[in-house]
Amino acid sequence: MKVLLKKDVDSLGYAGDVFEVAPGYGRNYLLPRGLAVMATPSVMKAADAWRDRASARRAELRAEFEALAERINALSLEFERKSGETGRLYGSVTTNDVADAMNEALGTEIDRRKVLGESLRSLGEHTLVVRLSNDVEANLTVTVLPEGGEMPAPVVEVVDDEDEDEDEFEDDYDDYDDYDA
Repeated sequence: MKVLLKKDVDSLGYAGDVFEVAPGYGRNYLLPRGLAVMATPSVMKAADAWRDRASARRAELRAEFEALAERINALSLEFERKSGETGRLYGSVTTNDVADAMNEALGTEIDRRKVLGESLRSLGEHTLVVRLSNDVEANLTVTVLPEGGEMPAPVVEVVDDEDEDEDEFEDDYDDYDDYDA
């Protein structure tokens, strides 16, 4: 089944393009949602005008998305969650949480499905990709803090006497001397 796309479809192509799709996909998804029309000869004559309008609209949207991507790149979000000693969260920070906080901070309406990646399940700084369109992406910095707001300092064991370690190492090899054949 040949269809002419009326709108950009993420998994298929851009508005004004003609594609051969499976009949079920065309009849049950593209046509009812107004994303495409059947590619009849009369529609094909109007396809060039459609393509030109879609191209102009895509250029406008790209400029808007690039400006929004710059704002998202400059944004840093912080979340506080309960966590264990090892830095694992008892819950998670979902892409829905991130999208809601981002929309509130920027005053936008970006769909949560545009925030790519898994739910965050550990403390620390994470970078998530926000796909605004097929060709415009932004990187969002998300910091997950434990409840109370400060990251715990990593536990570092300090050994004062290095000679003790060397003596223990030599003692381990002394045991092998008993096995001379």
